[in-house]
Amino acid sequence: MKDCILCNIELDFEQKVIFKDEYSLFTQNEKHQESCKYSGIIIPKKHRENVFELSEEEITSTFRILNQVKGWMDKSIKPDGYCIGWNTGAIAGQALFHAHLHIIPRFCKEPFAGRGIRSWLKSAENKW
Repeated sequence: MKDCILCNIELDFEQKVIFKDEYSLFTQNEKHQESCKYSGIIIPKKHRENVFELSEEEITSTFRILNQVKGWMDKSIKPDGYCIGWNTGAIAGQALFHAHLHIIPRFCKEPFAGRGIRSWLKSAENKW
């Protein structure tokens, strides 16, 4: 899709492609980030709106690259843990409608260390 930024991610000079194969790629944002430093996303090369549209080959590729990313991050930045997840649908926080898997290394010195990606969902403020 020509209007999709993730379909053309390799043209974005603020993204650095670290790993890729025939089906997917991992990119890390080169912009300075105050939070979620070193985070990145795994993206299918073909336009897929969400994780439920991925082919078996794309799923396999995603998890193969995920393991490469973990090995690379374990050696280079030595995180204390990881948050990994898909946002699917606007209500779930998906802002770019091209499937992408978030990989966020976590560190014990963070102010919110020990709080996972569901922590705010379980809060009293989110009762309905």
